[in-house]
Amino acid sequence: MEFSVNSPFLYAVAAIVIIFVLAQSVFFLVRAYRRGKELGMDAKKLRKVVFSTSIFTIAPAISILLGVVSLSKFLGIPFPWIRMSVIGALTYEVPAAKSAADALGIALENTITDPKVFTTVAWVMTLGIIPSIILPPILMKKIKGGMLKIKNKDQKWGDIFMTSLFLGMISAFLGVVFADLRGGIAGFIPLFVLLVSAALMGVCGLLIKKLGWKWLETYAISISMVGALAFAVFITPVIVG
Repeated sequence: MEFSVNSPFLYAVAAIVIIFVLAQSVFFLVRAYRRGKELGMDAKKLRKVVFSTSIFTIAPAISILLGVVSLSKFLGIPFPWIRMSVIGALTYEVPAAKSAADALGIALENTITDPKVFTTVAWVMTLGIIPSIILPPILMKKIKGGMLKIKNKDQKWGDIFMTSLFLGMISAFLGVVFADLRGGIAGFIPLFVLLVSAALMGVCGLLIKKLGWKWLETYAISISMVGALAFAVFITPVIVG
């Protein structure tokens, strides 16, 4: 039997996982709504909260869709659908997949046809994200206590420490952007896309601050991602030819 990243079996597995996640969401939604009524909350306000939060899920959903589309080029649809819909993030999934592919000496340019390669990439992506589920409940209390201790001891140093942690995380992802700059003008494409994404986020920030468009805070990230993706689609054929 020929291996396919879009096989019916993988679609079936993905469907089971997604149905379970949706069922879990509905379960807690119903429980929360009933609990609200037990506490005497107005039913009209409860329905308004449900409606408004449903609208706000559109923005994260766009980010998830972009991730599925980006990964589907070489991993098919079912596996990225599972990863991005449960606990995955595009900022992690692509570097993890690329690291596994580099270790195997292959380029993630076309759809994977070797089941061993697909399995290796899938395991690296999956195992790499598991600590983010296990470690927070175990270490979060100690980490938070240590951070609060630093902040209470010296407010200014505490702010610098938090900013440094954030910049350190961003720097790890920036390395991927600047990795191929020596590969000619095509290596600058990720940098150009990054700059466009940052510019769009800056524009959204100005609109929020100057015009008071608070609703834009929910959609700013999605707008910058979609805009940068559209720019990448446009500029890549122009540069690469």
